Amino acid sequence: MAAIRAKGASAAASPAVAAGESAPVATVKPVAAAAGPRPSVQDMLKAVREGKAGAMAAAPAPAVASGKAPVVAPPMPSKPVVASRKVEQPRRGFLMAAIVVACAPFSSAFNLAWTSITAVTGIATLGTARFMFPNVLVEPPSKFKVGPASDYPLNSVSNKWKDQYGVWIVHTDQYEGRNLIVALASVCTHLGCTPSWLDGEQKFKCPCHGSGFYMTGVNFEGPAPRPLERVGLRVAEGMLEVDKSVKFQEEMGQWVDAASFIELA
Repeated sequence: MAAIRAKGASAAASPAVAAGESAPVATVKPVAAAAGPRPSVQDMLKAVREGKAGAMAAAPAPAVASGKAPVVAPPMPSKPVVASRKVEQPRRGFLMAAIVVACAPFSSAFNLAWTSITAVTGIATLGTARFMFPNVLVEPPSKFKVGPASDYPLNSVSNKWKDQYGVWIVHTDQYEGRNLIVALASVCTHLGCTPSWLDGEQKFKCPCHGSGFYMTGVNFEGPAPRPLERVGLRVAEGMLEVDKSVKFQEEMGQWVDAASFIELA
């Protein structure tokens, strides 16, 4: 570039020399060196190829005229990559766990107390409700019909009504030689057990203590102190009607009462 500029200056001065005039000697000042090292041709060609010639021309060159070393700017550090890390849990969770462990005995006692109170309250409520609804014993009626007298043959004991009403219907002629139908209560006169009729032995036998009674109800063995009790019996509308609200005891002379038997001809 300097040679091209010098050649141009010499060409401009040549007309004056041709005219015979003494042309002043042009003092060619040396071109001041560029402010910085110039890039080589290879670098410029490489920059042109890469499309970055403008960027290289615009880039400021470090000053060296002052005789100072060029200040080289440190390279920009790359943005650090923040590694993902787990956020530490606050220590509050540990404190809460410690508090729960420390309060566990008190919590158990508290829960036990409330459970006891709830149970007692429930029992008291049930007791109050039970008091408001007293026991109602469902008992069979004291009066009931057991069919016509013809259903009971002579010298027989019927167990038909024992379980439901607790009586035996007995048709016998062995008491004082009279043809009677009586209703005997199925309760032992010793301690209140329920005897059984043994048809093969023709007697009532108590399984508790061995008391024995004839077909007529009269006791003859065991600890029973008196005969079985009769209950009321009458004929109503052609049917035998038993009345358990009335009882008759032989030792008190009550078997002679007409309400305690039905006499057949």
